[in-house]
Amino acid sequence: MQATDNPQFEINIATQYVEDQSEPDNERFVFSYTVTIKNQGDAPAQLMRRKWLITDANGKELEIEGEGVVGEQPSIAAGEKYTYTSGTIIETPVGVMQGFYTMQDQADNQFKVEIEPFRLALPNILH
Repeated sequence: MQATDNPQFEINIATQYVEDQSEPDNERFVFSYTVTIKNQGDAPAQLMRRKWLITDANGKELEIEGEGVVGEQPSIAAGEKYTYTSGTIIETPVGVMQGFYTMQDQADNQFKVEIEPFRLALPNILH
């Protein structure tokens, strides 16, 4: 498995604070994130696994690893994109997520697609 980023894929992430599921008084802050994975290459690839590192403002880390995303292992054709929404809970109003997807090409070669760190934050908490 390659340990480097694959420029064939573009990852875009939008986050949202889920106020109606959060309980700030109990240090429960719920965030959703919508990920769009665009295959900019000339061959399809299948998303096999994911690994996330979630860090809250206190430095508490949570690693999440598993097969696929939201119960699927999507195959993304050349020029196509795949979008899904998931969520996480942290104990502070600000946190950071990062990680990678393990993808597999048609020849069963696996490679990593890095996911750059992105912020989880209550609206208007950061300037």
